[in-house]
Amino acid sequence: MRLVQFKSRSGERKVGFPDESGGFIVPLAGPNTVYDLASSAIERGVGLADAVASAAHDAPVSYDEIIAEGRLLAPLDHPEPARFWITGTGLTHIGSADARDKMHEIAHGADADMTDSMKIFRMGLEGGKPREGEIGVQPEWFFKGLGTCVVPPESDIPMPAFALAGGEEAEIVGLYLIGPDGNPWRLGFALGNEFSDQVTEALNYLYLAHSKLRDCSIGPELLVGDLPDDTRGKIRVLRDGRTLWEGEFLSGESNMSHSVRNLEHYHFRYDMFRRPGDLHAYFFGAPLLSCANGVETQSGDCFEIDVPDFGRPLRNRMVARPAPSFVVRSL
Repeated sequence: MRLVQFKSRSGERKVGFPDESGGFIVPLAGPNTVYDLASSAIERGVGLADAVASAAHDAPVSYDEIIAEGRLLAPLDHPEPARFWITGTGLTHIGSADARDKMHEIAHGADADMTDSMKIFRMGLEGGKPREGEIGVQPEWFFKGLGTCVVPPESDIPMPAFALAGGEEAEIVGLYLIGPDGNPWRLGFALGNEFSDQVTEALNYLYLAHSKLRDCSIGPELLVGDLPDDTRGKIRVLRDGRTLWEGEFLSGESNMSHSVRNLEHYHFRYDMFRRPGDLHAYFFGAPLLSCANGVETQSGDCFEIDVPDFGRPLRNRMVARPAPSFVVRSL
């Protein structure tokens, strides 16, 4: 089952699921956000899929019309965006270290010493998938932002004026709600474009934190249930409607150096990330980067992540944004 959030033509929020054809969304007559739906399911002690199945349904509506009219929303959000944590990890996929090392070579030359990225990647290969009941090696981790940095699918992703570049990072995202007792509930998974400034990151790994403070996008569909062990698709950069670059998306645990369970352990062990009522979107790492394959993106380029297991593709156009105007004053 996959869930979609959107607005009706009258502006009312809706939650629904694609029908078998994929051409229509069947709205729920009850909860109008995934947050409310999931909160109710936790309170009632039922699974998310069961909560959807037991809800009354409204008449199907055209998926294409929702997209064409700009009414599609991210598949999860919080009524208080500051309570939606956007975080992530990297160097978790078999191809991710090669991409990160290529970035390092571009900035520092092929003769540079083995990078910290490659070292931590090798640690993941050796200890990122612990046996049941054991704890594995700690992964890389970064803070991306809060709910205000998530743009809907089919919407523009802004590239700040101070950015040195803007590039896609096609990833799977784990989506979580913290229950009333402080325990995390995994609602499911979605496609994500983590969107980073890889040129800034390549200058010095200590700039990683800066390079991640950008907008991102999630969706359009939330996959309820287990993550496919091997999930595949395509990543594309489009310019003027034509494919500038295309690469293969390979994810799922069979293509990762860390298990999802291990990544979740190291994120939710911190008390601050188990605050009842909070949401979390946790990016699981990119298997492939266009920038590591010589692509230099520009304003107006479109990113497309097309993975059939997750339904419709995630698409966003990158648009340059003017420099912000602000003044720091002494009070």
